[in-house]
Amino acid sequence: MGASVTPSGQPSQRRGRRRRSRVAVPMSEINVTPFVDVMLVLLIIFMVAAPLLTVGVPIELPETAATPLPLDEEDPLTITLATDGSVLIQTTVIETDALIPRLQAIAAERDNDQLYLRADGAIPYERVMQVMGALNAAGFTKIGLVTDPGGPSFGGVAGQ
Repeated sequence: MGASVTPSGQPSQRRGRRRRSRVAVPMSEINVTPFVDVMLVLLIIFMVAAPLLTVGVPIELPETAATPLPLDEEDPLTITLATDGSVLIQTTVIETDALIPRLQAIAAERDNDQLYLRADGAIPYERVMQVMGALNAAGFTKIGLVTDPGGPSFGGVAGQ
């Protein structure tokens, strides 16, 4: 479309306003809505997953004033004596007669020979010592007893 020429030879002027094209101005604000959505999803995932990270056998550990053992890089090998009398390696139920051979096979593949023995507080002391004696007789000498902190210190300072 060309400009029309009036009889006087001057270009005609359009009536009305000219439209000015908008120049794109960079937005100086950060849209945090997607960031908040992702953070809330991650928070929910971690809140649900955190309780599942512990050994999955529910038992009532006795409370003591002992200090915790230092943890190694490798996950500890845990033996649990449940209230119903069953013996578990990590979360797998195993027969008592097969405990030592299975532990020796597992220990042959591991760098760390530390064992953790968890026993419900309702288990008789004799049964705990029988299992611990069998582990010791099989060559496992680094056995840690797992308890809950906060027990009586019998006049001593807690943690000593």
